[in-house]
Amino acid sequence: MSGHSKFANIKHKKEKADAAKGKIFTKIGREIAVAVKEGGPDPANNKKLSDVIAKAKSNNMPNDTIERSIKKAAGDSNSANYEQVTYEGYGPSGIAIIVESLTDNKNRTAANVRNAFTKGSGNVGTPGCVSYMFDKKGQIIIDKEEFEMDADELMMLVLDAGAEDFSEEEDCFEVYTDPDSFSEVRQALEEKNIPMASAEVTMIPQNYVALSDETDIKNLQKTLDLLEEDDDVQNVYHNWDE
Repeated sequence: MSGHSKFANIKHKKEKADAAKGKIFTKIGREIAVAVKEGGPDPANNKKLSDVIAKAKSNNMPNDTIERSIKKAAGDSNSANYEQVTYEGYGPSGIAIIVESLTDNKNRTAANVRNAFTKGSGNVGTPGCVSYMFDKKGQIIIDKEEFEMDADELMMLVLDAGAEDFSEEEDCFEVYTDPDSFSEVRQALEEKNIPMASAEVTMIPQNYVALSDETDIKNLQKTLDLLEEDDDVQNVYHNWDE
């Protein structure tokens, strides 16, 4: 799984997120609300909530904002019920795209997602049409500039905690886990105060597809931008080799 570093992509995403902090915090707030409703407000007893909090922190969400989101979700029985809906489809040149959403209005979200695909000359497909091209994995990225431990020590730490794969890239370390082991590995790093640039369960493409046609690249970027701007959309995965 090594050899295809996503760190530059994560830094680029962070820069975009910094430019639209309110939007990214809104999306993470929805994830917190769903996690609290499913498993309660105590992260010590709610693995999903603990994972979302880690994601919030890696996106520089302030602790008091996280606490407020948890309290609001725990105390507001009339808050919106968000439903998780996943869409799959194709961008230009058959680029595989998976869209994960949390929505309180499935009709609105479906229309917006379909519009994003159509405007980029792609199309929404049937469930399962592209997800078989991805592996669901826990992925933790550690920025070398923020990290002082010896690489071998780090590798032993994460493998002992249950990681499946560890790789050293030019500017970061990448750790991959089975989704079920993700929380344990992340917590092992937290206990050692190791800063994580990114820590989440994600969809990793089995193969990446390069685009050379400028029109295809513009169309795909249009679809991805429209999806990222949509408040209902939580995550977008694709196999475009940027």
